[in-house]
Amino acid sequence: MNERSTAGDAWPRFTPVADHALLVSFGDAIADDTSAAVLGLDRALADSPPPGMAECVPALVNLLIDFDPVVTDHEQVRAHVERLLRTSSRGQAPGQLREVEVCYDEDFAPDLAAVARTVDLSIDDVVNNHLQAQYVVRMYGFAPGYAYLSGVPRAIQVPRKPAAVRGIAAGSVLIAGPQCLVSTLTMPTGWSIIGRSPTRILTPNERVPFLFAVGDTVRFVRIDRAQYEARKATEREQAERDLTEREQTERHA
Repeated sequence: MNERSTAGDAWPRFTPVADHALLVSFGDAIADDTSAAVLGLDRALADSPPPGMAECVPALVNLLIDFDPVVTDHEQVRAHVERLLRTSSRGQAPGQLREVEVCYDEDFAPDLAAVARTVDLSIDDVVNNHLQAQYVVRMYGFAPGYAYLSGVPRAIQVPRKPAAVRGIAAGSVLIAGPQCLVSTLTMPTGWSIIGRSPTRILTPNERVPFLFAVGDTVRFVRIDRAQYEARKATEREQAERDLTEREQTERHA
């Protein structure tokens, strides 16, 4: 199957991936209507999957459909997608509103002052811009629970750093260009660290391990250091209770 679009250079475009997947692209730049098209197709495929479909993976401008090549092929999956696009609404269903707490204390925000200098604003102005924006979860990727959020105001957008910094703590609130992210693991990053959140994004032992769904709206809420420490203490206590319950269950199994 060769890559081609349905009408000249129009979207969507279909690209075969190995012998078991089809990439459906709706644009080449992050935008609300592009994301709505991706999520609309994701919902339509969930309601009406083609034979042999294993899973769908929505991203910023495209969606990967993984399938069993013994059951189907690229052309059949493409035909199914084109039928869905003709008959299904591409409007984006509203996601849930999620609140994420963030503390902007200096030791939690080592890049906040540098961001302020780069964009020629005060630190308070950077923080206020970050708090006043509305963010949308566009995709998960890179590491477990890494939800990429669009919506960083132009006034505080800065590029990635030239090189990644190692050992950045879980819960770090990061920005790069128009995107924001709350890290879930201790990882290297080349994004700017402007705060830290006690809000758990990743809960691997839960039935639904991620706080967000793609399409959800996120609002950041400022907390002070005492509130941050209280939230973390509560989280540690809960983790200890969960561990005790698991150990008791395993002993009696």
